Amino acid sequence: MADLNINQRFDILKNLATMVIDGITPSLILVGQGGLGKTHTINQVIQANGLFVSDYVFFKGYSTARGLYNTLFDNNGKLIIFDDCDSVLEDKVAINILKSALDSYDKRTITWMAKMNRNDEYPQQFDFTGRIIFISNKSKDSIDKAVLSRSLTVDLTMNGDEKIQRMASIIGNILPDVTLDIKADALTFLSENKDHPNVNLRTLIMIAKMRQFNPDGWKDMAAYMLNS
Repeated sequence: MADLNINQRFDILKNLATMVIDGITPSLILVGQGGLGKTHTINQVIQANGLFVSDYVFFKGYSTARGLYNTLFDNNGKLIIFDDCDSVLEDKVAINILKSALDSYDKRTITWMAKMNRNDEYPQQFDFTGRIIFISNKSKDSIDKAVLSRSLTVDLTMNGDEKIQRMASIIGNILPDVTLDIKADALTFLSENKDHPNVNLRTLIMIAKMRQFNPDGWKDMAAYMLNS
């Protein structure tokens, strides 16, 4: 993987995500810096595979272990994407639930061992048939090894040159109402600051808009934003 360029790694991501969508393997973990197209690529794969809205669900933000259990039950059989929902990868109870959900066995039984309320509508045990994709800004090394061992993993961590290479390859697909020359100027500015931690697709889009709005003063605006 280390010998592949960043665009080749994105191509591998598309193929592995398709394996999860097709049910060949139950899960994929996608890690790397934010704002460089991870979520967009997963959406592309979903659309390319013709999934209906009822076939998949996105979740973002914080979740407790019990919230994870309920989510897996409520969306059993679907493709479930946890996008920047790192709490489920950090909580020990949630990790134990994931170990069961991501096993390679034909039958994946998830159990909630803690006491439930008398009127709780959820069972204490069910067989999980869904698939899961995790999209995270965490480093691969910070994710529980048991969860990693049960999942396909793609690490899209990029250095400065790779960020610029990736943005250059997709620059024609962003901001369709902005000329390519303007977007190229914004990308050149970022290439001169390629090692800055705030360099990503979001900053490229914002700087391109500054270049279009203020042709004379955009560089000062962009430098201020980048370092704020």
